[in-house]
Amino acid sequence: MSQIQIGLLLLLLTLLGVVGYNVYLKEITPNEISYTEFMDKLQKGQIKSVHLRGGAVEGEDIGKQSFSSYIPDVPETITILKEKSVQITAEKDNENIGGFLKSMVPVFLILGGYLIFSRTQKGSGSAGLGKNKYSSFVPSKNTKVSFEDVAGISEARSELIEIVESLKNPDKFSSLGGYIPKGVLLQGPPGTGKTLLAKAIAGEASVPFFSIGGSDFVEMFVGVGASRVRELFTEAKKNAPAIIFIDEIDAIGGKRSGGNATGSNDEREQTLNALLVEMDGFNSDQTVIIIAATNRPDMLDPALLRPGRFDRQVTINLPDVKGRRKILEVHAKKIIMQPGINLSEIARSIPGFSGAEIANLVNEAALMAARHNKIAVELSDFEEAKDKISLGLERKNVVINETIRRVTAYHEAGHAITAKLLPETDPVHKITIIPRGRALGLTQQLPLDDRYTYSRNYLINRIKILMGGRVAEEIVFGHQTTGASNDILTATDIANRLVCEFGMSQAIGPVAYIQEQGGFLGGSTITKPYSEKTAENIDREIKRIIEECYQETVELLTENNKFLHKLAEALLVNETVDGEEMDIVHYCYMNEKRIEKKFMKNHKEG
Repeated sequence: MSQIQIGLLLLLLTLLGVVGYNVYLKEITPNEISYTEFMDKLQKGQIKSVHLRGGAVEGEDIGKQSFSSYIPDVPETITILKEKSVQITAEKDNENIGGFLKSMVPVFLILGGYLIFSRTQKGSGSAGLGKNKYSSFVPSKNTKVSFEDVAGISEARSELIEIVESLKNPDKFSSLGGYIPKGVLLQGPPGTGKTLLAKAIAGEASVPFFSIGGSDFVEMFVGVGASRVRELFTEAKKNAPAIIFIDEIDAIGGKRSGGNATGSNDEREQTLNALLVEMDGFNSDQTVIIIAATNRPDMLDPALLRPGRFDRQVTINLPDVKGRRKILEVHAKKIIMQPGINLSEIARSIPGFSGAEIANLVNEAALMAARHNKIAVELSDFEEAKDKISLGLERKNVVINETIRRVTAYHEAGHAITAKLLPETDPVHKITIIPRGRALGLTQQLPLDDRYTYSRNYLINRIKILMGGRVAEEIVFGHQTTGASNDILTATDIANRLVCEFGMSQAIGPVAYIQEQGGFLGGSTITKPYSEKTAENIDREIKRIIEECYQETVELLTENNKFLHKLAEALLVNETVDGEEMDIVHYCYMNEKRIEKKFMKNHKEG
């Protein structure tokens, strides 16, 4: 039986004890009667004996039934009791505390049960509120995580090799008068491998590894978190050299509030103070390194980041195309894969994926293959898994009438043709009119290389591509649908950032009216205050950019109207068209166009 089950059993027994005690009290408590009823029985000679305690009276009638009541006028009642020859006993009111103790028994039982349950739940080795919730292990051959298991972040890995060296051979650095870093802060977006990298350091150095989450320090009682910090560091010092890993350190390491904190904030700040003191308190012969991970470094207190505490701050970014390929190779070893699958092609098709998302992609591909009773994972399984993660599940049971299906085909063809014919755009990878997630169709583009900066032409053409769906609907059907709502929202956001953030508008100039704030190394944005006149100019410029892009897209698709019809018809027949198939449609269209021009030229000459 587990400790939690034992705790629940004890709590259940406590509740049963409270219920049983209440039943017992009900059985032994005399029947309470009114003063009028008591005096009526007394006058009729039906009272045998009474026990007085102040104004309270308990007694027994001639039928041996117990009762209790309250007497407002004790002296007069005693006179009547004597006249009726009733046996009288009495005591002082303040001498009996039995009633109070009886009333407190349920409270004591419930409190005792709660304490037993809370102690049991924390475990025999971690009993009590101040005990820690950390997990610890010493890497062995079976559990060891090494740098070979960490791929796609070679820069961060090389930065941390020195930490491993200092744990294996601390004298190498101290002999020259230097000291090894006390703390390493791993900062990066979620899923980039921060925790895995910390385990790899411990595995390479073969030292004890103590792991705890930042939120595990904080409880509702002030002082508990600080106690846990001290205990964790004491245990690590006993096992030095060792590594302490604190995940999501921003839970306790946030900026302090200048002494105005109360409640849970006060507890968090005491925990942070204890952590700062412990990080300063290591002796030179105690090789204990603190590794912390966060995706919100902007929230951390400056005192935590100063040299002498977290000496190293290593940023782990999303992997590039080479990094994604290496991560795919690591996870592909765990599945049975069909020979000849080009992992570089898969890596190129998943820009922006983190290490955790790539691991999930490989797992989903294996599940897809198993679902179709295959003996090995094929490229089509990776494609299906990627679409499921990026685009959402296929809604195969959705019944769409032919009119909506046709509008969707022309809408997606409008996006794809605009992307195909404009310069400085990402190649079209796939077009589909199969409903996925909340969308009735999708046009997917994939960059040839990872992009780190964007030109103005790229952003302007991106707006035109987004407008291509709405323009195609208007050209072919002469009306608009709500299918372009998300496209318009995205296009407006790009135009807004182009004007207010990137300073790419000639009318507004290179002035930023948006400032980054929050998120990993800045992510969300806030609007910088500006005048109403400036607001009007910004609105006018955003509208001008979108309207110009819209009009140029109308001209482009009108000129290539036949290409639009051909691609839409291909979508209606096949439902999904990839980049190569689109190139074939375009090639046929261009051949027809050349033949038509030649025919028109010969017709004029003739």
